[in-house]
Amino acid sequence: MSRLAAINGGKSAADPKIDGGKSAAAPNRLHDYAMIAKPRLSLLVLLTTVVGFYFGSGAHISFQLLLETLFGTALVAMGSGALNQCIERHSDKIMHRTEDRPLPSGRLSYGEVLYFGVAASIAGILYLAIWLNEETAIIASLTLMLYVFVYTPLKRVSSLNTLVGAVPGALPPLIGYAAARGELDWPAYTLFAIIFVWQLPHFLAIAWLYRKEYAEAGLRMLPNDDPDGYSTGMQIFVHALTLLPLSILPAQQFGILGSQRFIQFAGPLYEVGALILGLVFLGSAIGFLIKRNDAAARKVFFSSVIYLPLLLSLMMFDSK
Repeated sequence: MSRLAAINGGKSAADPKIDGGKSAAAPNRLHDYAMIAKPRLSLLVLLTTVVGFYFGSGAHISFQLLLETLFGTALVAMGSGALNQCIERHSDKIMHRTEDRPLPSGRLSYGEVLYFGVAASIAGILYLAIWLNEETAIIASLTLMLYVFVYTPLKRVSSLNTLVGAVPGALPPLIGYAAARGELDWPAYTLFAIIFVWQLPHFLAIAWLYRKEYAEAGLRMLPNDDPDGYSTGMQIFVHALTLLPLSILPAQQFGILGSQRFIQFAGPLYEVGALILGLVFLGSAIGFLIKRNDAAARKVFFSSVIYLPLLLSLMMFDSK
């Protein structure tokens, strides 16, 4: 034993208990705050915001404006995630997949998470309103309200929560588009529609895989009331099928409601790629409809995770 360790009662200088555990506590606390911000969900929000900004920018992209847009949007996304966890803290404690979150595990208090959520949300909305434009602040506010105060409590009331929750999940591209252009147009609405429909088979596959945990926590998901999985499988199949023609819409050229403003904003390479990706995704949906088991649900989930980033990347690569 070293002399320093002997002085400290047999503890080495690297022992996290020395100094009240401050050396280990600070990084852990930062990690916990990162967890309540739902980093994976926030990342998806930012990625789809970038896509919307890209198509709203036209020929010239302002990277400073893009960073400002992402900063404000990230604050709102993190705040929404924290407020969501405040509301779901009791069900999170019951479910194995969420019991280690900072709030149900007791590593952060309810007051800390609530304060973080409120502060981040307000700061993000004000930032967007002051530094960008009113449109982005309004869309961000609508996203927050629908996600936290409509979708989250609805999870205890009706299985329609998945359909409702897909609306705020599809709004971030509109934030990016409005930030770049100052208004919304058909490309923005098309992006919204694609991401809205994509979410339904994606989240229904998750709901099937964790149906027992959701039921124990008192959360109403479609698979909870669908023991043989047929209704869930049909919903996954119908939405994957709907996504197929919807995803090639950006490559089509036609007027909308007599308008001379054409919807086309992607090229033929995107059209072919979207068709291939859509058929693969549809194949996984058909597989679940036939088998209706966990292995088939995982294929739908992984197909959806691969599908969206590839589709959006190809859309941007072959943009008009």
